Amino acid sequence: MIQAVISSGMEAPATDPRDRGGPRQPMLIVNDLKKHFPIRKGLLGRTVGSVQAVDGVSLTVEKGEVLGIVGESGCGKSTLARLLMRMMPVDAGEMIFDGDPVGVQTGISIDDLHRSMQMVFQDSYSSLNPRMPIADTIAFTPMVNGLPEAEAMELARSLLGQVGLSPAMFARRYPHELSGGQRQRVNIARALAVEPRLVILDEAVSALDKSVEAQVLNLLVALQEAHNLTYLFISHDLHVVRFISDRVAVMYLGRIVETGSVDDIYDNPRHPYTRALLASTPSMDPRNRTRQAPLSGDPPNPIDPPSGCRFRTRCPFAEDVCIEHSPAVSPVPGGENHQVSCHMSDPSSGHSRRHVPLHEVAQ
Repeated sequence: MIQAVISSGMEAPATDPRDRGGPRQPMLIVNDLKKHFPIRKGLLGRTVGSVQAVDGVSLTVEKGEVLGIVGESGCGKSTLARLLMRMMPVDAGEMIFDGDPVGVQTGISIDDLHRSMQMVFQDSYSSLNPRMPIADTIAFTPMVNGLPEAEAMELARSLLGQVGLSPAMFARRYPHELSGGQRQRVNIARALAVEPRLVILDEAVSALDKSVEAQVLNLLVALQEAHNLTYLFISHDLHVVRFISDRVAVMYLGRIVETGSVDDIYDNPRHPYTRALLASTPSMDPRNRTRQAPLSGDPPNPIDPPSGCRFRTRCPFAEDVCIEHSPAVSPVPGGENHQVSCHMSDPSSGHSRRHVPLHEVAQ
C-alpha cells in the first residue's frame, strides 16, 4: 500500500522554505495551557464551579517528529487538541509556533496558524459535508484561500491519489458512498490541501477495523516523509502509539505526568500511572494474562480534583507529601529527555521511596 502511495507522485521535499528557525527550533511550544469550563446554575446563571479539563499543560513538539499523547478517556486529550487548534478560547498559557507566539499582535494570527496546522478527527463521517462530493470538499479550503477553482480541483484529485483513492472512481462520490477507512483517507487529504506543517490526529484510527487501521497508519508514515510533516498523535491505543510515535506524553486528569522517547516510556516507565496503563494492554501470549486489575477506582472528579498529586487517590504509594504538594517535573537519569511528575522520582521531595528504583517499589 505504501508503494502505491509513493508511486502516485509524492516526493519528499529537501528543505521546507517555510522553516524559519532551522531544524533544531521546535515546531510547537506550549507553556502552562489551561482550559476550565464554568458550571452555571440558577436563574441568574451564577458560576458555582468549573471543570478543569486542561490544567497547566506544557509540551514541546520537535520538527519532523511524531509526539503521541495517551491517557484514559476524560483526561483532556481531545480538549487539548482543540485548544492547540484554537477551536475554543484558551483561559491561560501561551503557544509558540516555529518561534512565533500565537494570537498576539507581534506573532502569528489564528488564520495563519490554521494554514500551518490541521486536524483529523475521530468521526470520519460527521467531519465531511454529506451534500458535497469529496473532491469539492478537499478543494474547498484552498479555494477559500485564493486558489483558482481549476487548480484547487486538480490539487484535490492529486491528493486523492496520494491517499490511495483513485480520482476517477472517487472524486464525484459522496461521503455516504464510502467506507469508514475511505472517508478517513478523504479527511487526511483535506487536511493536506493547505500544505500544513503540523497535523493533529485525534483518535484518527480508533474507529477503524484493525486491517484498515494498519493501512491508514502506513499511509500516515508515507505521507509524513513525502510532505515533511510533524504529527501530534492522540490515541488510547498504546500499541498504535508505540508503532507510530517518536516520543510519548502521558496525560492524567488535565496534566502531563510523564514524557520521554517511546523506548523510555514503554521500557522504563517511571510514573505509577504510566506503569498501570502499560500493564492494562492486552497480550497475545496466553501465558502473560493480566489476572489483577493494574489500576483500581475511577478517575477523580475534574470539578474538584485532589490536592497535591492528582493521581494520589489511586496510587498505592501515596504518602502525606503527595497530599500536600503537587510533584515537580524531574528528569529521569539516563533517559533521553525523559521527565516525570512524581515525588518518588524527586530526590528532594521527602517521599520515603524517593531513592528506591520504581521496578523495586512496584514489587
